Amino acid sequence: MYRLTLGRSGQTVSALGLGCVGMSQAYGPADESQSMETMQCALDQGIGLFDTSDLYGVGHNEELIGRFLKKAGRQRVFLATKFGSIPAGADGMPGVDNSPEHIQKACDASLKRLGIEVIDLYYMHRRDPKVPMAESVGAMARLVEAGKVRFLGLSEVSAATLRQAHAVHPIAALQSEYSLWFRDPEDDVLPACRELGISFVPFSPLGRAFLTGTVPAGDFGSKDIRASLPRFKGDAAEHNRRLVDQLVAFAKERGATAAQIALAWLLSKNDDGKSSVIPIPGTKRIKYLIENAAAANVKLSAQDIAYLETLFARDAVQGDRYSPIEAARAGT
Repeated sequence: MYRLTLGRSGQTVSALGLGCVGMSQAYGPADESQSMETMQCALDQGIGLFDTSDLYGVGHNEELIGRFLKKAGRQRVFLATKFGSIPAGADGMPGVDNSPEHIQKACDASLKRLGIEVIDLYYMHRRDPKVPMAESVGAMARLVEAGKVRFLGLSEVSAATLRQAHAVHPIAALQSEYSLWFRDPEDDVLPACRELGISFVPFSPLGRAFLTGTVPAGDFGSKDIRASLPRFKGDAAEHNRRLVDQLVAFAKERGATAAQIALAWLLSKNDDGKSSVIPIPGTKRIKYLIENAAAANVKLSAQDIAYLETLFARDAVQGDRYSPIEAARAGT
C-alpha cells in the first residue's frame, strides 16, 4: 500500500484507510473477534489509518479499537477519532456540542477508551451553530498544545466553515461523503482543500456498499442505517441499481470489481499532485478488506475516468443521501 501526505503536516498515511463504524453500529450486527481479525488484516495489507468516533456505538467502537491496540501495538496505527455528535434523544433528534468544555471532556474520554496517550487526528464531527468556530477550534488547538492531539480535522462542513477554522489553527484533513454517486464536494469543498493544502478524506466511498453491486434489494432491518436513506428505497433504488449494473460490467471488463473501480476513481484524484484524497472504506469482513486494498493497484485511464463521470453524472443518481434530520446537520 503506497502512502500519501496528510495535508501540509509532513505526516504520511496509507492511501486507503479503514472506516470502523460498522464494527459497532449502522450496518447490522457485528462480531468482535471478526472485527479484530479484520483490523489485523488491514495492518497486514498496509492500511494503518483507522477512523472512528466517540459516537459510534456510544463509545463501543473506541473501546473495541483500544482492545485491538493492546494486542497489535500502537505504533502501526494512525488513529483518527471524532467528537461533538451527541446520540439522539427521546425526540429522535441527534445533538451537537462543540463547546470548549465538552471538547476537553470528550478528548479525555476518548483517550481513556482507546487506551492511548495521544490521538493522531481529532475531528470535529459536525459543526455546532451555537458555538463560534474560533472558540471550538481554539479549544482543539489547546489539545494540540497539551500533547493530547497531533493534528486537527473537520467533518461535513462547508468551504466557508473550513476557511474560518483554518485561519485559527491549521486543519490537516476534512472528512465528508464523496463517491461516484455523491459528488457535491467537487463544487466548493474539494477546491478549498486543494487551495489550502488540506487532505480530503471521503467517507462512504462505496455509497454505503451500494456501489459494490452486492447490496440486496428489500428490507435492511431496523439496525441498518440504510433502511432510512432515500437512495436505498423504492423507485430511486431501482434506478440507481441500473447505474451500478453498468459499473459492474465496466469493472468486469477490466478484471476488477465494482468496489475496486469506485475506489480507484477516488484515488485518481491524487494524480494532479495537489492535496491528497484518502478514502476510508468501512468493512468488518476480511474478504472485503482485501478486495478494497487491491484497489490501490487499479489504474484508470483518462477515458475510463471520463466514462465513469458521465455514467454517474451529478443528475444521474436519484434520491437524497440523507433523511431530512441528518441533512440539516451536514455541510454547514
